[in-house]
Amino acid sequence: QVQLVESGGGLVQTGGSLTLSCAASGRTVSDYHMGWFRQAPGKDRVFVAVIDSSGRIASYANSVKRRFAISRDKNTVYLQMNSLQPEDTAVYFCAAAFASESIPSRLEGEFPYWGQGTQVTVSS
Repeated sequence: QVQLVESGGGLVQTGGSLTLSCAASGRTVSDYHMGWFRQAPGKDRVFVAVIDSSGRIASYANSVKRRFAISRDKNTVYLQMNSLQPEDTAVYFCAAAFASESIPSRLEGEFPYWGQGTQVTVSS
């Protein structure tokens, strides 16, 4: 089992920045790919970013590329969010998947472990 706890959400104005954190515990966290997903009101949860178990490979949804950056340090995964827009308003979830493949998946169903989510609201 891997336990995940997100933090760092809040209210920010358009153009502002936030950094989300995800504290992981349980199994050897370095054996897991880590991802961020988000769910806007009335919409499905969607992929945002993922980083592989080594921390060397990252990929992003087109909507956040060049604005968001995912990183990891020991048992914590971060999502640095810059140039935030109202459409970035969502609940952000951290997720973990055992690194059975070298390239991390972007598919929600490939991640068995999830945090409770943290709200990010961007005001216009």
